[in-house]
Amino acid sequence: MNILMCGDVVGRAGRDAIKAHLPQLKRDLAIDLAIVNGENAAHGFGINERLAGELYDAGADVLTTGNHVWDQRELIQQIERDPKLLRPANFPPGTPGSGHYLHEIGAKLSVLVINMMGRLFMDSLDDPFACLTALLRDYRMGDGATAIVLDFHGEATSEKMAMGHFADGRVSAVLGTHTHVPTADHQILPGGTAFVSDCGMCGDYDSVIGMQKEPSVRRFITKVPGEKAKPAEGEATLCGMFIQTDDTSGLALRIEPVRIGGRLSRAVPQL
Repeated sequence: MNILMCGDVVGRAGRDAIKAHLPQLKRDLAIDLAIVNGENAAHGFGINERLAGELYDAGADVLTTGNHVWDQRELIQQIERDPKLLRPANFPPGTPGSGHYLHEIGAKLSVLVINMMGRLFMDSLDDPFACLTALLRDYRMGDGATAIVLDFHGEATSEKMAMGHFADGRVSAVLGTHTHVPTADHQILPGGTAFVSDCGMCGDYDSVIGMQKEPSVRRFITKVPGEKAKPAEGEATLCGMFIQTDDTSGLALRIEPVRIGGRLSRAVPQL
C-alpha cells in the first residue's frame, strides 16, 4: 500500500497547500490512504467541524491531532460523531473521541491509524508506550489490520526515537509530528518499521514554526508578552512522508519525504 502522512496544517496557508497539492499527490503517488494532522488548522490553534470538512474534501482520509486538539471547544461534540477525526489515544479513559481508527481499503486491505502524544515537555498524559502495548494486543499486522501507522505527536526527538525502536517490527510506521520542522532522519528501522522524527508542517516557512515572524522574534528579544500569535499567510509548503508497505507483512518497503510548494526545496517520490 501507498500511504501519505501530511504534517501539522497551520492556518489558512496550510489549508490552502493541502487543497492545492493533496489531490494531485494522491493521483501521482497512487495513494491508498492520506492522513493529515489538522490540529493547527483553525488560525493556528485547533480544528473545527468546518475546517475538518475542508480537509476531507481535499482528500484527507483520516485526521490526527495533538496538544491543541481542544482549542476549539466545539470539537468536543464533533469528535464523538466523527470516528475519522482522532485525538491522542493516551488521554485518560473517558475523554471524548478515540485515538485510533481502522480504515478499510476495498474488501481485503485495512490500515489502523493511531494517534499518540509524547510526555516530555508536553502535557502530562497517560504513558504512550503502555497505551500502544494495549492497542497492539487487539490489532496486529496481518491479524486485524494490513498495516499500522502511528502519528506520534511530541516535542522531544529522543522520545520519538525511543517510540520508533519500541514499536519496531510491530507497526508499519512511526511518524513524528508537532515541531513543525521536517527532520532528515527518515529510515526503515532494523525490524522493518518506517520512522521519522518529524514530518514538518503544512504552512508558510517564512515564519517562526508557521506563525508571523515579527511578533515571535520580538517576544524572544523583549521577553514581554504581546499580541496573540497569528499564522503566517504566505505560500505554504506541504510537508509530509510517503510510506510504502508490504501487503503481506505490513512492514515498510519505502519512506521518503514529500515537500511541495512554498520556500522549501521540492521533494516528490517517483513510483
